[in-house]
Amino acid sequence: MAIEKKFVQEGYVKASMDEYFAKQLSRAGYGGMEINRTPMGTQITIYAEKPGMVIGKAGKVIRKLTRDIDRMYSIDNPQIDAQEVRKPELNAQMMASRLASSIERGWYFRKAGHNTMRAIMNSGALGCEIVISGKLTGARSRVEKLVQGYIKHAGKPVDDIVDEGFATAVKKLGTLGCKVRIIPPGSVLPDSFHLKEVVEEPVAEVPVAEEAGSEIRKLVETEAEGEVADEEEVVEETVKETVKEETVEPATEEAPSGESPEEVPEEPGPMEDLVDEQRRLMDGVWQHKHEGYDYWHPIARVHKEEK
Repeated sequence: MAIEKKFVQEGYVKASMDEYFAKQLSRAGYGGMEINRTPMGTQITIYAEKPGMVIGKAGKVIRKLTRDIDRMYSIDNPQIDAQEVRKPELNAQMMASRLASSIERGWYFRKAGHNTMRAIMNSGALGCEIVISGKLTGARSRVEKLVQGYIKHAGKPVDDIVDEGFATAVKKLGTLGCKVRIIPPGSVLPDSFHLKEVVEEPVAEVPVAEEAGSEIRKLVETEAEGEVADEEEVVEETVKETVKEETVEPATEEAPSGESPEEVPEEPGPMEDLVDEQRRLMDGVWQHKHEGYDYWHPIARVHKEEK
């Protein structure tokens, strides 16, 4: 047999055995099964809410199941073991069977779904999804989905973490399918993270901190005083410079370019014999004009001519 056909055959056998056990052990609260193949034979573990009903009186029921499995599926030396489920609310197959049973007893599908989800989440599950499909309220079939918490739908975490169960509820209008998917508490999700709280230790004691604060305040005060003193010095220097400029400006305004104020010729003395005399300094030479001479002319030359 090819390896592909072998995998398909094993999957078919497992699904068929699961359906058989769910039908035979419905009253015992069937909650799934596991198959482990060993050199001594095939170990089959059945999870149930009431393992005593799986075993039966003096092991009658479990012997009947072993014979049927050996005859129907030709498994090598099957050995069946029954284990009790501590928390049925965290077993997806059990909750799906309970939901289907509630709907068959006449409960409204939405009420039954919410009660089932509430029981699952109160047990500590990280997430739950319930899907009910079929003719729920009318002639047309539809799908109703209830989700709460965190649930995964694809990838390897679905096979490793998510527990899935399925059951059917037979009604007058038709059959309803009830699927329950649960993420149990304590599951490590691939995208989970935790924030680590960092506690900062005190650097120094209170007295040392006060001393450091006083030193810092002193440094700040001294720096501020130095800045004020520097500003005052700058202001004084600027005032002195402006005063110097104001005192020098009258002499430098009339001084010609290229000559110092000392080289400017002095103004000649007053001339009492001239009436309405006007004077000016032009290119270092004093000029004047008066009655009889309406144009500007040097003072020395005119005096020479008058003499």
